[in-house]
Amino acid sequence: MRLSELEQRMAVPSFWDDADAAQVVIQEVKSIKSWVEPFNEIESKLATLDEFAALLAEDDDEELRAEYERELGRLEESVERLELRNMLRGKDDPKDALLTIHPGAGGTESQDWAEMLMRMYTRWAEKQGYTVQMLDLLPGEEAGIKSATLEISGEYAYGYLKAEKGVHRLVRISPFDSQARRHTSFASVFVYPVIDDDIEIDIDDKDLRIDTFRASGAGGQHVNKTSSAVRITHEPTGIVVSCQQERSQHKNKATAMKMLKAALYEREEQKRAEERDKVEAQKTDIGWGNQIRSYVFQPYTMVNDHRSELKVSDVQSVMDGDLDPFIEAYLKEFGAKAG
Repeated sequence: MRLSELEQRMAVPSFWDDADAAQVVIQEVKSIKSWVEPFNEIESKLATLDEFAALLAEDDDEELRAEYERELGRLEESVERLELRNMLRGKDDPKDALLTIHPGAGGTESQDWAEMLMRMYTRWAEKQGYTVQMLDLLPGEEAGIKSATLEISGEYAYGYLKAEKGVHRLVRISPFDSQARRHTSFASVFVYPVIDDDIEIDIDDKDLRIDTFRASGAGGQHVNKTSSAVRITHEPTGIVVSCQQERSQHKNKATAMKMLKAALYEREEQKRAEERDKVEAQKTDIGWGNQIRSYVFQPYTMVNDHRSELKVSDVQSVMDGDLDPFIEAYLKEFGAKAG
């Protein structure tokens, strides 16, 4: 349906009689506009450039040529942004994302690295204007985390973050080593799309083991004195999810079920993709030979993405959330196959 037809439907007085149907139309309008408006902006910039070109043909003025070059640069940036968006054509790309982080072997060292990654993704999301909600966090005994699950909400959050699935490797002088030796640590990142409520995922209650426990914060301090945190194990697949965000056990259970549905949905999508021989298995051992990216702090500074071969020397900016160059390089190279 064309944009004009949808906007006409929205103008009808009875449009809001069915709130759910109205939201579907509104989302469709927003989706169409997200493509139409940038395209119109490019057309406008192109028309401006044509005007500059005509003036320059009559008088090759230095200031006019400088303005022409600036406008040309803006046009190239707009086209590049639209090309990047064109890489996000998977049906799940526009959705919110669930991002989970697990340290590899190595105890405190890897757990600290997992927490560093959690901060990195939080900062990246905040720079994008996305909202970040901590759904589950299991602190380490001495430092770092044993696991974390973040819900990152915003347009195309999953489409961008799917580039981060895999094992991340850290090389640094360990702050936990009294002899100041260099250590290598690993942590895995996996990303699921947050599925729509109208997508049916069949879950049999008899396949679930539901445990409750006391929610705890960093350092083992109890958030509350009741067993409000919920852990759900889907026994046929072995998928385990947990949530301790709310004080209400009921709310935590509802969120954990949403996380489980997202994990099962992603599992089925991955199985279909593997059957079509379009992608490789996403989950690998958290160790040597499987990393997608290496972060080297010593003896030199470098972040190296092993898929796109993009290298960035400013490690600190990357750890502060400057991930866009890696995400863009990945999408440009693998976008059509990465859904």
